[in-house]
Amino acid sequence: MRVLIINMAAATDRMAFMAAQMRHFGFDWERIEAVTPATLTPPAADPVWHRWQRPLRVTEMALCASHMAAWRRVLVLDAPCLVLEDDAVLASGLPGFLQSVDELGGVEHISLETRGRKKLVARVPHPGVPIRRLWQDRTGSAAYVVTPAGARKLLRHAATVGGPSDAIISATYDMASYQADPAQAIQLDQCAAYGVPQAIPTTSLIDVVRKPAAMDGYSTLRRYGFRRRRIMAQIRMGLRQVLRVFTASRRHIVPAADWPEIYVKTLDAKGTD
Repeated sequence: MRVLIINMAAATDRMAFMAAQMRHFGFDWERIEAVTPATLTPPAADPVWHRWQRPLRVTEMALCASHMAAWRRVLVLDAPCLVLEDDAVLASGLPGFLQSVDELGGVEHISLETRGRKKLVARVPHPGVPIRRLWQDRTGSAAYVVTPAGARKLLRHAATVGGPSDAIISATYDMASYQADPAQAIQLDQCAAYGVPQAIPTTSLIDVVRKPAAMDGYSTLRRYGFRRRRIMAQIRMGLRQVLRVFTASRRHIVPAADWPEIYVKTLDAKGTD
């Protein structure tokens, strides 16, 4: 399975870490140039970025656009791909997991990560592979498998309502989404919480831009739109839980037991192995 790594050119330490993981696992991979606020298309003023449930940081817009670039690449390759942000830490068993799901029918997206929040997943796991139907996620877009069919649905959703990448994925309800259980990836900032070796220090590239002051500078009509969409999204999530009360439950997905210790000694951020 091809691996697509979203990386900002300036983040050489992260790219070196990801390249080290790719060499360790022997993955076939390529780098996706991350969109930055300076290269964001459409620009931040475009209406598509103001149709979410709240005002977005320009860095959130850029990350969403970066994932959209990865989804378009999935369509070009016309095959399932593993999409990674450049702070994803990968479990030792990931190659075997990917092999087991590579040709699995009826699956369009598999979240590989866990991040300390419960997810609404099927009570009964898949009979053949260690995944569960994922009915509602809330956070995390650092590591997932997506098929061309899933990529089309994600692009269609994001093109009309630009939002945080993880929220776009979580709210694409017409996509057949699953959760790896146990989780096969976490982000670097979760290593301490889960007792996983952390190769490099990390800081959030989203948080380098301050969160927009609540509704400041927006018209009354646009502020109403944000609030209405927020309320409707909460109602949809609540209904999904109620409708699946007998077949799904909210649970914390535990991470896999084994994680390789990969330490970066050189900063080689060149594109593709």
